[in-house]
Amino acid sequence: MQEKTRRSFEVFKRNMSARGLKWTRQREIIAEVFFDAGDHLKVDELLARARRLDPRISQATVYRTIKLLKSWGLAEERRFDEGQARYEPLQEKGLHHDHLICTKCNRIVEFVKQRIEKLQHEVAREHGFEVTHHKLELYGLCADCRRR
Repeated sequence: MQEKTRRSFEVFKRNMSARGLKWTRQREIIAEVFFDAGDHLKVDELLARARRLDPRISQATVYRTIKLLKSWGLAEERRFDEGQARYEPLQEKGLHHDHLICTKCNRIVEFVKQRIEKLQHEVAREHGFEVTHHKLELYGLCADCRRR
């Protein structure tokens, strides 16, 4: 597990204990798979990956675990054009990123471009607008799909 995801995993574990919630091997597996995934998972994808380690993991346990991760600021729900909820580990504060989404293969690429961030704030300021949060999603064809 990467260092930043290991920290999130440990925060999750401490929150479970601090709130008197049961720490089970199934929740541990779900959290490990989620933080190790490196991509934006739908619940059924997370469930399938977790079941490779323990076939007894239920969909309800995955949903409850994701709900806890979201409520503690460790996961973020994304809804791209496909309409289905996908989840990704939340980045450390101040590390905002945006997404490129391939409309053919559904590949999602995260990127950070400070010029874009700066320009968005300039536009908002010009209009007397205070930005509290935003998301930028660019849709098109990835390099692999364009070659095919």
